[in-house]
Amino acid sequence: DAKWEEREQLLFRSTIFGDDIDRPLQKHDKTWTYFAGDIAYHANKIERKFDVLINILGADHAGYTKRISAAVSAISKKKTNLICKVSQLVKLLKKGEPFKMSKRKGNYITIDDLVNEVGKDSVRFMMLSRSNDVELDFDFEKVTEKSKDNPVFYVQYAHARCMSILNSYNFRLEDLSQNFNELSNLNLDEEKMLIKYLCSFFNVIALSAIYFEPHRITNFLYDLAKIFHNYWGVGNLEKEKRIISDNQEITKARLMLTYSVSEVIKKALGILKIKCPDQM
Repeated sequence: DAKWEEREQLLFRSTIFGDDIDRPLQKHDKTWTYFAGDIAYHANKIERKFDVLINILGADHAGYTKRISAAVSAISKKKTNLICKVSQLVKLLKKGEPFKMSKRKGNYITIDDLVNEVGKDSVRFMMLSRSNDVELDFDFEKVTEKSKDNPVFYVQYAHARCMSILNSYNFRLEDLSQNFNELSNLNLDEEKMLIKYLCSFFNVIALSAIYFEPHRITNFLYDLAKIFHNYWGVGNLEKEKRIISDNQEITKARLMLTYSVSEVIKKALGILKIKCPDQM
């Protein structure tokens, strides 16, 4: 049986701020605990007048939220808002099979290795494609192939396709913006769907910022790319639905829609710091 010995210990009375137990600040040898260092770090942020603090925690540190929230509440006298975002694990897959990592065996992959393998655009897009509280399967092969299964390629290609169409017509925005009545020619179901989706862009950005959920942007981009690729495909099958047709008024309206799609993709990828090539 373990023998317990009573001794004095410096505690932070975090229970009065909503924590389950009071937390030790010093060990038995009088050295500071990790929690004491974290309190000092957050105190420094509060002293520098930050009114909102955001902590990104790993899945194995989810239980840490209560104690650090209690500390911030105490130090700031409940004036500073602390938001803790718990991130789940990322599973690496190779050829559809889990790539097992072990520091002891020396077969682990750093983020630098990952970027060197697939490029920073793919890493950024894939890492942002899921909510932080959902596990992410990162498939090496999927993010390097040029197909619909590679989300970042699929989105970038939608923008490149838009630019190809616009350049083939020698499109200039100033030529089209004089008469917005031309947009009344956009009557196809695919066009109406695109317009509705484009109109939701501002709301997507706002909600992403409010809830700290950038995956809303990547999901929006993938869906927008899918709708546009489908729109382009319908035109390939049915001549009267082509973006560039014999009818000049309809062509101008469809070019304006295509330009709008390209601009929204460009702006959204810019927010994510992902390249938006005009040609692929």
